[in-house]
Amino acid sequence: MPSLPRNPTRSVRIGAVTIGGGNPIAVQSMTATATQDVVATVAQANALNDAGADVVRIAVDSVKDAEALAEIRKQTPANLSVDLQENYRLAERVAPYVDKLRYNPGHLYHHERDKPWQEKVRYLVDIAKQHDCAMRVGVNCGSVDPAKKEKYASEDKLSPMLESALDHCALLDEFGFTRYCVSLKDSNPQEVINVNRRFAEARPDVPLHLGVTEAGLPPEGIIKTRIAFEQLISRGIGDTIRVSLTVPNDRKPEEIVAGRAILADIAAGRVRSVVDYGLSTLNIISCPSCSRVENEAFVELAQQVKEMTRYAADHAITIAVMGCRVNGPGETDDADLGLWCGPKYVNLKKRSTELGQFTYDDILPRLKSELDALITTRQPLANPLRQ
Repeated sequence: MPSLPRNPTRSVRIGAVTIGGGNPIAVQSMTATATQDVVATVAQANALNDAGADVVRIAVDSVKDAEALAEIRKQTPANLSVDLQENYRLAERVAPYVDKLRYNPGHLYHHERDKPWQEKVRYLVDIAKQHDCAMRVGVNCGSVDPAKKEKYASEDKLSPMLESALDHCALLDEFGFTRYCVSLKDSNPQEVINVNRRFAEARPDVPLHLGVTEAGLPPEGIIKTRIAFEQLISRGIGDTIRVSLTVPNDRKPEEIVAGRAILADIAAGRVRSVVDYGLSTLNIISCPSCSRVENEAFVELAQQVKEMTRYAADHAITIAVMGCRVNGPGETDDADLGLWCGPKYVNLKKRSTELGQFTYDDILPRLKSELDALITTRQPLANPLRQ
């Protein structure tokens, strides 16, 4: 597996860590304790930091929260980000104690409604510069700038998010502030993939914070997040990540563990969704074995597919071998040829077209037949190593 590509984003320092600019993808999380409970919040921030969190985010929504944050700062070495929630004016109270300010463009309308949002961003920039803070423009599907939503059809969720993010980037650039990143989050992994790909195409220079909001309970929440990250990070998109899981407070470090595991798997090519790595040669994808695999023969079959298809190495064809009915049906849709394995039969697909069910003994000859037919429609590459 070649080194993963990385978009040429600018470097943004957040305390002791730097994202973008080719730096390692940072992993972060957020405390779930009441911010005013200083003891509990310090304990959670330190637990996340000890688990390897590069940044720990804390929500602040009142003056009392801001006062508590000042004390929390004294008791944790973590790089801290503050979520300003709905009161952007709290920035001046919390900026001295954090390394990054996160604001939601949709939330800027909740205070001082008659004041243009551009003036509010100008204020945030001045505060960030004064206190050596980075910023994140955090666009969320559930709280999009209302003026943007009115411009598009109700079923178009992504265009308002994208336009809002791009407008804020343009304004920050105009103010001479480039120490920022952007996030565009949705609870649907496919929407996260689509909107972040669109943003990265428009602004490949801006570091992206990736996440699936409201991902839910593990393991499903990890799976949803993994799919989005696989599709984006494999294309060079993403400079910092957060895995959002519904877990008890004492299990919050699991978000860091899950994030690190996903990044390691993507780097090693151990993916569960069909990822186009841009390879000019045969690309065989097989998901890791897990508790959902209904027949251990799946593992042996994946190896047999790899061996049998060696003769097609010079052809840019993707073959996916998936081990269960949970991920198999949908995640083979993007492969040229896909196999998803049930307890007794293997389902063969050509893209999204079903080709039938075959026993584990019969599947290889039929796969070879389909592969040969596919090869005849494509010319082999003159140089399989070309980029």
